[in-house]
Amino acid sequence: MKYLILVPDGAGDEKIEALGGKTPLEAAELENIDALAHRGIVGMVKTIPDGVPPGSDAANLSVMGYDPSVYLTGRSPLEAASIGIDMSDTDVAFRTNIVTLEGDGDYEDLIIADHSSGDITTEEAAQLIEAVNDAFADESIRFYTGVSYRHCMIVHNGSTEYSLTPPHDVLTQRVGDHLPRGEGSRFITDMMKKSYDILKDHPVNRERIKKGLNPANSLWIWGQGRKPALSSFSDKYGIKGAAISAVDLIKGIAICAGLESIDVEGATGTLNTNFEGKAKAAVEEFKNGMDFVYIHLEGPDECSHQGDMEGKIRCMESIDKKVLKPVVDYLREAGEEFRVLIVPDHRTPLAIRTHSADPVPFVIYDSRKEEPYNEKKCFSEKSGAEGMYFNSGFELADFFFEK
Repeated sequence: MKYLILVPDGAGDEKIEALGGKTPLEAAELENIDALAHRGIVGMVKTIPDGVPPGSDAANLSVMGYDPSVYLTGRSPLEAASIGIDMSDTDVAFRTNIVTLEGDGDYEDLIIADHSSGDITTEEAAQLIEAVNDAFADESIRFYTGVSYRHCMIVHNGSTEYSLTPPHDVLTQRVGDHLPRGEGSRFITDMMKKSYDILKDHPVNRERIKKGLNPANSLWIWGQGRKPALSSFSDKYGIKGAAISAVDLIKGIAICAGLESIDVEGATGTLNTNFEGKAKAAVEEFKNGMDFVYIHLEGPDECSHQGDMEGKIRCMESIDKKVLKPVVDYLREAGEEFRVLIVPDHRTPLAIRTHSADPVPFVIYDSRKEEPYNEKKCFSEKSGAEGMYFNSGFELADFFFEK
């Protein structure tokens, strides 16, 4: 038996007037996903527990079968695991974005224009992180390069008792309204402010500005947490598996859960990722004996953060044709019995350009026991609301894995 979970990050949305009252999922041509829905189970699932911020950390843990209320110790420690950082029990990891700030005057009066610095390349970002380390690293603090705009700061013997804001939650807003708060947080604010002076005229950013690209001109520090301790996925479900993602967070969850984390060349976590490469990698994992593959695609979420409606629709159509179809075709042609779950980790409505905790639609298809054909069932918020309902992602995972 083979299991596939396909996660179009942030694909869930709301009705949009410009789409004639449809959501992006309803507007997109999703021939292959909907073909599974017609003979499968559709429904809605609440992936974010009450009282937990609607981050991709909580949401993906939930979808993968882990209760975030129990296992979530912070986003950045999971990303640190992906980068290969060996955290001690007293270390605290912080997610460190390199962001684009715009405007004139004091740092506090600048505007948070872009949480991803125009999807800066990892090669460019590495030079900026090196400059940051030259300025700030000491016996207790060090920065580590991640992927694109996503990086990590480790503080030895650190504290987690700060109020820190994700930059994608406050796009177009004033910096000074969202600076770190809490006892002892001043050192974080000081580093963010000083980083602007260091990075705004860095050669990497001078070159980006010449090319008409957003400069990566400030650190933004958030997502603090201590070393995680996930239980073994294979012990939990009795199968071995792999995760395919361009995002350090997902790779970190996989590593901490004992899954293989598969890198795909050209996988960027954006609309322009290597869709075909991810599908090929999934097929290879199944061929090599894996029971389960988790394919995570960040593109719909990034499009929502950027306010790119057309890009979000186009990304979903690429996921449908270039990722799901070839993997399902392989499983059928190989004569495998298989189950497929297609579910966003959370909603990222274009209207607010950040995450929401509202339930998301899902599709489950089982090649052994197809449901009676129903053309009305499809992968959308409306169709999902007329189907099954799960109050948590980990309950959905248990149902999917038949536990």
